[in-house]
Amino acid sequence: MSETQTYRNSLTLGTMLLEYRLDAVLGAGGFGMTYLGWDINLEKHVAIKEYLPGELAVRALDGSVVPVNTESEYNYKWGLERFIQEARTLAKFSHPNIVRVNRYFEANGTSYMVMDYEAGESLHQYLKRNPMPPEAWLKQMLMPILDGLQAVHQAGFLHRDIKPSNVFIRENGTPVLLDFGSARLAGGAASRNLTAIISPGYAPLEQYAADGNQGPWSDIYALSGVMYRAATGENPPDAVKRMRVDDVPASLAAARVRYDERFLRAIEWGMQVEERVRPKDIGEWRELFSEKPPVTALNRGGVPAADIPTAVPTMRNPSVPPLAVGAPIATAAAHPANTRVLTRTRWKWLRRAAFFLILAVSASIYMKQRSIEKSLHEAARQQRNEELAPDLERRMTQRFEATDTDKSGAISRDELAQRLPAYASRFAEIDSNGDGMVSLGELTAFMQKEGLSDELRDSEPKPATAEKAPPAAKHETVTIAVPPGKAEIAPNSSQDPSVPQTVMQEFTGADRDGNGYLTPDEVKGRFPYIERNFSQVDANGDGRISPLELAHLRRQQMQQKARR
Repeated sequence: MSETQTYRNSLTLGTMLLEYRLDAVLGAGGFGMTYLGWDINLEKHVAIKEYLPGELAVRALDGSVVPVNTESEYNYKWGLERFIQEARTLAKFSHPNIVRVNRYFEANGTSYMVMDYEAGESLHQYLKRNPMPPEAWLKQMLMPILDGLQAVHQAGFLHRDIKPSNVFIRENGTPVLLDFGSARLAGGAASRNLTAIISPGYAPLEQYAADGNQGPWSDIYALSGVMYRAATGENPPDAVKRMRVDDVPASLAAARVRYDERFLRAIEWGMQVEERVRPKDIGEWRELFSEKPPVTALNRGGVPAADIPTAVPTMRNPSVPPLAVGAPIATAAAHPANTRVLTRTRWKWLRRAAFFLILAVSASIYMKQRSIEKSLHEAARQQRNEELAPDLERRMTQRFEATDTDKSGAISRDELAQRLPAYASRFAEIDSNGDGMVSLGELTAFMQKEGLSDELRDSEPKPATAEKAPPAAKHETVTIAVPPGKAEIAPNSSQDPSVPQTVMQEFTGADRDGNGYLTPDEVKGRFPYIERNFSQVDANGDGRISPLELAHLRRQQMQQKARR
């Protein structure tokens, strides 16, 4: 199978983008496609990443990238801005373990970034072939990544999407950190969909909420999750689930047969659910991986190495007893008679401190959980409104036109109360120009400002109880009205002006061989309804589907949906 067949939306191989010739497709994801390019000026291979979100845009016949419809255009352009921001972010760094972006440019209605081409594989692929590699290899891979990530943090940026697939292992064994599409300024304003960038298991708890306290400790959590995956052979559990049942300590304890306890403690410390208990920066966390005793909040002040506690602060052990404090220990050794009194006094205060600390941590976790649940509920509600928005706007337009009997383009307060009673009480707000009438534009602007809430949905007329609808079928059912005389539908109507542009884009994306027809194999998996009812959609019975036949089906579906 050729590259163009595997990656249907890719540019034709051999295409020139400025001075770069596209030789192969290296891979594709939800938001873009990566090509192997050849720089004809410098005569070397480069990697070229193209912004092409599959859910928002398609490849047109001329090779340009266009949004699938007007409703997706806003999200497409906003994502394009983030893509360009990623290129600008990476262009600021020149580090051997951070992916290098040499330039970026715009063409074909989208944007491209040109990077150094590296031969190798991702850590995700490596761990599939080499599960639970030796500790020495993991440290050799981790230390350069820590150096690169520390440079990113010092520049004021966070990665925010570290996971095994974003850690690349070159052929010479050196690692490089990829995909900074989620990067943002550590102290900047929250982005419009900050909570949407989540890699379950690797995203820390604070990343689930728009007002989460994110910082270098957030990337440390994600990188600790990567090391957990490497050491245990299992994906790390989701941070939200860990608030109820946390299996991380037990899984890391079971890995002691292969790894040093100090190495596993460093991973557990970086994976603490509560961000205040984690290392505050890369330097503090990296010390625990070294052979020398780490300098942490537990042992600052010149304590001998022999007296350093062997545990790090955890949710189960939030306050490790600071027994190794030079002066008290020296006093106890010099005056053995006072040892028991000193010990009892010390443990009395330690128990009190531990009680209040546990109480404070428990309260903090409870409030954090409530905040996360509220954020998730609001995100689900917003997503539901966005999914229903096109249908609700269509219904609103139909009601407006039905009410506007004189076709004047405006309706009165009484007419609004008849069709949209939920909005009649806010007539003065909707009537922005104060002329006593509401136009379709004023009503649409008001709904866009206020958001499509349940009020409009609740205002829909309810079906009569006597005409109770039967249970919904498992699959979509649409009755296709085939016009008399199947030959009336032209066999190939790719240039027919009656075929809408959106249908033509949909058709082109499925027409793999570009012959102007869709075969049963081409619709398989892409159009489930057409796959089940191919003979009905194939109006002229020639065993294939033309653009006009697809457009005819879409019109029938829209008409039946409007009647419902």
